Amino acid sequence: MRNAEMVTFGGLGGLDRAAALRGDAARQAALWADGAARVLPIWRGKPMVAGEGRDRLALLPSGHPLLRGAAGAPLFLGIADGVPLFAADISGWEPAGIDAAAQGGAFFDTTEQLHPETPTDHLFMELRGVMTRLSPLDAELAATARGLFEWHRTHGFCSRCGQPSEVSMAGWQRQCPSCRAPHFPRTDPVVIMLVTHGNRVLLGRSHGWPEGMYSLLAGFIEPGETIEAAVRREVAEETGVRVGAVRYLASQPWPFPASLMLGCAGEAISEDITLDPAEIEDAMWMTREDMVEALGGRHPLVKPARRGAIAHFLINAWVSDLLD
Repeated sequence: MRNAEMVTFGGLGGLDRAAALRGDAARQAALWADGAARVLPIWRGKPMVAGEGRDRLALLPSGHPLLRGAAGAPLFLGIADGVPLFAADISGWEPAGIDAAAQGGAFFDTTEQLHPETPTDHLFMELRGVMTRLSPLDAELAATARGLFEWHRTHGFCSRCGQPSEVSMAGWQRQCPSCRAPHFPRTDPVVIMLVTHGNRVLLGRSHGWPEGMYSLLAGFIEPGETIEAAVRREVAEETGVRVGAVRYLASQPWPFPASLMLGCAGEAISEDITLDPAEIEDAMWMTREDMVEALGGRHPLVKPARRGAIAHFLINAWVSDLLD
């Protein structure tokens, strides 16, 4: 797929992750102290964004007073255009009057938080709400920082001996001080399938999604399973549709919380749908013409996948005949 890396979080922003510097604490300290270093604050999974259009990350100088409340050492994200880039977790900050019920909602958190140490156009916002507005570099930085902080939050103990582990390698590893086992950030591979039969595409919706929202089928790859086998198994389990030829199209890091979406095209060799209600709520075949209407917001029943998600990217490429 020629335009595969144009997907959101596709990594075309020019970030040098500078992995060779991760084990050099002295060099990281020097970079942090350098007046050119910039830091992305993250609050409970939300990056700080700025600007009237909320279309850029708020990258603060390393001496900014907000960062005094950071939990633990900063993450070293890399270097871009000669600028050292870090991320800091300030989840311990408690905003005044926070709506705990709305924050972290079941599907999408619409709340915004303003820190008293920053201008009024600097807000912590749900990444899925701003991801399509960000530049490729900002999108990669936000996805990387969010994914790493979530991994640290949920993997504080050694999986070998059960003792508390410690952050190492500038946030890119955890080390167990008891048994010395190293632990690395987890990414779960997920297949997401553009399954077609002639002029129609197979769509499904999960329980709890907004009314009318449909997307491509997706599922986790199991141990000992190829990408192609996972595509066929997941489609069969959820809808009863059998898939023949499968090919890879594009991938997308998806830090909600820690997946790598592997976009594939699959050719259906059967049409009848038999739902597994434990897996999905509904599934349907939709023609290319109806999908065009849905993407344009004109379909009376179906709303497409969220813009910025690889499902939307692949469907749009299919209706535009841009898969090859």
